[in-house]
Amino acid sequence: MNPEEKLQLAILDDTIHTETPHGRAIRRIVKGIEEFGITVSDISSPADARAAASNLPEIDCVLINWNLGGDTPEKHRVTAGIIHEIRQRNEEIPIFLMGEPTSAAPATLTIDMIKEINEYIWVMEDTPEFIAGRITAAAKRYRQKLLPPFFGALVQFSDDFEYSWHTPGHAGGIAFRKSPAGRAFFKFFGEQLFRSDLSISVGELGSLLDHSGPVGEAERYAAKVFGADMTYFVTNGTSTANKIVFFGRVTQDDIVLVDRNCHKSAEHALTMTHSVAVYLLPTRNRYGIIGPIPPDQMSPAAIREKIRSCPLSATAESQVPVHAIVTNSTYDGLCYHAAEVERLLGKSVDSIHFDEAWYAYARFNPIYRDRFAMRDGARDPEGPTVFATQSTHKLLAALSQASMVHVRHGRVPVDHARFNEGFMMHSSTSPLYPIIASCDVSSKMMDGAPGRVLTTESIEEAIRFRRTMARIAREIGHGKTPQDWWFGMWQPDTIPDAKTKKPVAFADAPMEWLRDDPSCWVLHPGGKWHGFTGLPDNYCMLDPIKVTVLMPGVKENGSLEKWGIPAAIVVKFLDTRGIINEKSGDYDILFLFSMGITKGKWGTLITELFGFKRLYDEGAPIADIFPDLVEKWPEQYKGLTLRGLSDRMHAFKKEHRMCELLQEAFAILPEPAITYAKAYKKLVRNEVEHVPVCEAGGRIVATGIVPYPPGIPILAPGERTGRQDGPLLKYLTVLQAFDNAFPGFEHDTHGIECENGVYRMYCVKEETNGTTTEMKKNMKTATKRAAKREAKK
Repeated sequence: MNPEEKLQLAILDDTIHTETPHGRAIRRIVKGIEEFGITVSDISSPADARAAASNLPEIDCVLINWNLGGDTPEKHRVTAGIIHEIRQRNEEIPIFLMGEPTSAAPATLTIDMIKEINEYIWVMEDTPEFIAGRITAAAKRYRQKLLPPFFGALVQFSDDFEYSWHTPGHAGGIAFRKSPAGRAFFKFFGEQLFRSDLSISVGELGSLLDHSGPVGEAERYAAKVFGADMTYFVTNGTSTANKIVFFGRVTQDDIVLVDRNCHKSAEHALTMTHSVAVYLLPTRNRYGIIGPIPPDQMSPAAIREKIRSCPLSATAESQVPVHAIVTNSTYDGLCYHAAEVERLLGKSVDSIHFDEAWYAYARFNPIYRDRFAMRDGARDPEGPTVFATQSTHKLLAALSQASMVHVRHGRVPVDHARFNEGFMMHSSTSPLYPIIASCDVSSKMMDGAPGRVLTTESIEEAIRFRRTMARIAREIGHGKTPQDWWFGMWQPDTIPDAKTKKPVAFADAPMEWLRDDPSCWVLHPGGKWHGFTGLPDNYCMLDPIKVTVLMPGVKENGSLEKWGIPAAIVVKFLDTRGIINEKSGDYDILFLFSMGITKGKWGTLITELFGFKRLYDEGAPIADIFPDLVEKWPEQYKGLTLRGLSDRMHAFKKEHRMCELLQEAFAILPEPAITYAKAYKKLVRNEVEHVPVCEAGGRIVATGIVPYPPGIPILAPGERTGRQDGPLLKYLTVLQAFDNAFPGFEHDTHGIECENGVYRMYCVKEETNGTTTEMKKNMKTATKRAAKREAKK
């Protein structure tokens, strides 16, 4: 909100348009306020007032009649509820409570109500000019405090209309206006964007690289809001934020404990730092959904054994790991008990890095307590130093590429000056200032009550969708006839009553249980719905806002039923209806209920799922639903119905054991032959060859092989593919066969190039005896270092 825009006032009063002394007095006050240049919106019924209370983001001040609807205790409780709802959403907006000299309003106010209002005004006693002046002053003070540090300074600078003699060369957009294409570009985005696209030469805005001025102030404000000791704004996404953390903690030959369920940016960071990865292997369930790393893998004894058995760790200068990275929450919304992870891993490493790219909102709602990095009361000078990298743009409100690094000091505190060297290596000297401003504004939006309200709304909308889907499944998904099917939901089937402990169907569970009680979402041992085994109680929780819709066709043991509907077909159908999901597996689709979700959005999603079911049950032809498939590949799709396509694809997956092979492929850790950095060195020097999957047995891959979604490496750079008939290459061979059988539904696998229907990957050129020169060097180095360690003993 621009401070120069007209102030706006809302009056909640049902007498404002009446010919009563109170109504006439209110209208005189409104006239006086408008003479100060303030826009006034009047809301004249209690029902409208309740609706408006939840939607006042543009208002600078609120006036509310204590006798709204009537001068009775019951009506006063309604008014008090409206005021409380406004306060829940905005702790700072000035609220003026209006009364009359003859009323007993002050005596009827509770202490809690007195705390929630700013001023009490007598409508019939004070002059309209005086009241208008008080309101104007309060609104202006609120407006001045509204903008966070950097964004406020940026707005102020932009409003100065200074001549630009520095970069960027468009000089506030003027250069764009000198050509037809540039003018169209300028009009599309608007002048304000270009006037706020500035250079580091603008000293009054500070420097992102030096963390000075308003930028530094904004980062310190973000640290306070997000519970960190230090916060750094990153303008190239969490991929870069992850690399910054690595460059601050890891260097050549260091051992790093790496969650195998990590983003590829961690792979890049390992490559760039020339460090050695020792993997922690997460679990998977029958749907291929990636679960948490079991806690027994995090014990000191288990980690020592992992390091001992890793061939590359022998070349490390020290056998003690220096850093650990864990994905929290997972791509499917599984959240660790972060305090327990820190307790376990903190015995082996001095710093723990939680990649919370999809989880920046966790601090702002109590349902996530103990399950995120920057927790209140978590500071421990004897514990590990903790980092959290968060994509502010993903599920908070910020521009794309906006990200943050949060730091909580432990026994190895982060020295800012040294850490900032790594920060500068990955940061531009010409950052986009609107991205910095969006980080700043995101902090402001989540500060205090607004953060709780915004996250609660997301959770409530997700729960409403979940319960609606469960009710539909109960009514039509009982399977009595071929048409009696519906989509499932990956969530508990029942919720135990807190008092009686009796199970209540999820569809019937009260909102307050599901919204407020984390135990409703915990992966309790033995829970059939989640399908994970060996996890202690309360160790892992499903995030309510990450909603996975399940397709029919998967048995409890992970094999496929005779009948089913692959997710890829439903995804393509929804895409044609303008509904884009976050990711999908073989038989599951993930939808994110971010702060931008509305009832209209999820209501439309349910409507379109019904649309799919209707077309499926009616045997609608593919030519009517996916005409592009029939036009491009008539031999494969001509004459097929929607059900026929689903049956054919499901039969292929069942016959080729695609789901089982996925589980088998990801259940093992391939043999690491050379480090990430050495594999990349081979790639750059062209000491590689493009090998078809059918001939890749026993080879060392030069790049990661990463099936999407969700983007987890089946093979990391420098790892061996295993036997030709082993699980890794068998799975890739089946993916290749699927892509050839179902064009238009191809898989996206990074590191794989498809040439004329053949999957090829870059593999390191090796000597004929199967031992690379690099491996010989590694073994020689390992032998020397082992001898030195024995000599020291």
